[in-house]
Amino acid sequence: MPPMPKINKSNRLPHANAGSAAPLAGKVALVTGASRGIGRAIALRLAGMGAFVAICGRDKSALASVHRDVEKVSARVYSQIADVTRSADIAELVAKSEGALGPISILVNNAGIGIFGPIQQRTEQEFDQILDTNLKSVFLVCRAVIPGMIRQNSGDIVNISSLAGRNAFAGGAIYCASKWGLQGLTACMAEDLREFGIRVSSVLPGSVATEFGARVKDPGKALAPEDVAHAVAALLTQSKQSFMSEIQLRPLRK
Repeated sequence: MPPMPKINKSNRLPHANAGSAAPLAGKVALVTGASRGIGRAIALRLAGMGAFVAICGRDKSALASVHRDVEKVSARVYSQIADVTRSADIAELVAKSEGALGPISILVNNAGIGIFGPIQQRTEQEFDQILDTNLKSVFLVCRAVIPGMIRQNSGDIVNISSLAGRNAFAGGAIYCASKWGLQGLTACMAEDLREFGIRVSSVLPGSVATEFGARVKDPGKALAPEDVAHAVAALLTQSKQSFMSEIQLRPLRK
């Protein structure tokens, strides 16, 4: 058997922002809810694939930490404190992100919250809070970003949903309602926008070991945030003539 070739500059994997190893080179991605967990993992993954990344969140110190992490990977990154349930915040976020990085070609709607318990024990305020964050925010951010994608005649929108958007469980009434609604919104947006070369998809993870997933009893039987980021990457690197409507993602062990 001939000896294995030595590793040298010609057969090392190139830097994330170089050549074929950077499938998203030149693209600008906006990731909402990126100050921790799944959003952080997605931002880092897209940066590692060569994208310039804009991130937003409501926790100033956490967002600054993620900004520094992404900056180590991406040539350019922009971050802004924003409440994606507010139209004015979104308009400013999109304008400043594009001013800093260029036209947005990838949007990942990740911001979300969960409040659980029997429906008779939940309040109107909690209902509004969940629906505004998990569903209305997606409508508002998409509405702000889509006109630019139409002008480019291309784009990718990935909505981070949940298996709760397909399944019911005790104590999940409001959360499930928001995610079932998100599935309907995503499917209809996909039909509205495909003629403009814009792909709209959703990722539906099961239990993920994050701060949000405090209900997870055994982290060994949960997904990691990076698993969700991998699914997003798969959607964004499909051949141009196709798109996957959704990816359902489950932990291997029950």
